[in-house]
Amino acid sequence: MNNTIYNLASLGVQQLIPYKAGKPIEELERELGLTNIVKLASNENPIGPGKKALAAIQQALSGLALYPDGSGFSLKQTLSNKYSVSPEQITLGNGSNELLELVARAFLTPVHEVVFSQHAFAVYPIVTQSVGAKAVVVPALNYGHDLDAMLKAVTDKTRIVFIANPNNPTGTLLSQDSVERFIKALPDTCICVLDEAYFEFVSTLEAIDSIEWLKKFPNLLITRTFSKAYGLAGLRVGYGLSSPEMADILNRVRQPFNNNTLALVAAEAALNDEEHLQETIRVNASGMLQLTEGFKALNLEWIPSSGNFVLVDIKQSGQDIYEALLRRGVIVRPVANYELPHHLRISIGTETENKVFLKALAETLK
Repeated sequence: MNNTIYNLASLGVQQLIPYKAGKPIEELERELGLTNIVKLASNENPIGPGKKALAAIQQALSGLALYPDGSGFSLKQTLSNKYSVSPEQITLGNGSNELLELVARAFLTPVHEVVFSQHAFAVYPIVTQSVGAKAVVVPALNYGHDLDAMLKAVTDKTRIVFIANPNNPTGTLLSQDSVERFIKALPDTCICVLDEAYFEFVSTLEAIDSIEWLKKFPNLLITRTFSKAYGLAGLRVGYGLSSPEMADILNRVRQPFNNNTLALVAAEAALNDEEHLQETIRVNASGMLQLTEGFKALNLEWIPSSGNFVLVDIKQSGQDIYEALLRRGVIVRPVANYELPHHLRISIGTETENKVFLKALAETLK
């Protein structure tokens, strides 16, 4: 009977391997009976949400018996003012992850192809396969996107190209000129999804003003999230910026009330909390230096990162070291599923959390 149920699913779903999230703290506590666990696995904000977001959540609690605003009017207005786009250009998602699914559902069929890079975000192949489209994976260049090779991979069957900038899990960053040239060279029938989940962490010298491109490229979708720099991962709220026409299509397949009330008010408040954002960026920069100096002391190599995480080469089985760190109460992220079996992705934590991790890593590598 169970096999019959599996056979009823679409072929792409039958063959799908679900996304595996970072191990929760509670799970490790149950498994090993440990306490004081340090989690540096999911690129979360180590200082948590800001005071303004928490105050907005508290104020909204009394209204939880009512459905949220299905259009997200107030949050869209705040995003519109911040980025100088019209509310009609904004699509709200249950995290930016949902935007990736919405664009796949709206534009892909089994006759289409999707181009993305080796070592890019694991959700790209998942959403592609789930709708039966063909994934075209282009070999990475120095752990990042080879835009020239990706452009050559585009055919008349290509409907979507995914670009993560900065890239997760490698942290590599593409320049403004290179990305703009790439999008300009795409045919009008191919949508470029520019995944900017970590854009807030990019230095001002390297930052890309991708929103300006929306005026020139109606086939561009920019996806962003409140899960990282704004510390709202548990509320799941993200947004897409695009042409009004693309936003209209995405909103046709978006589920009603996909953002809950607390997520909507917290995200709006977070956008107006520049002090918390700057403190997050400061902690991240300091933590990145702390970790890379620690790697240097251990004679380990790492990939320079523009995100809030760093990929370190353990020069042995990353899975083995990951499991050894678990036994010491430290959760990091193995990335063998990204074809990087000797690397671990380490999220930037607080100074204390980073110190605990580096000590555990040194003990594990002895």
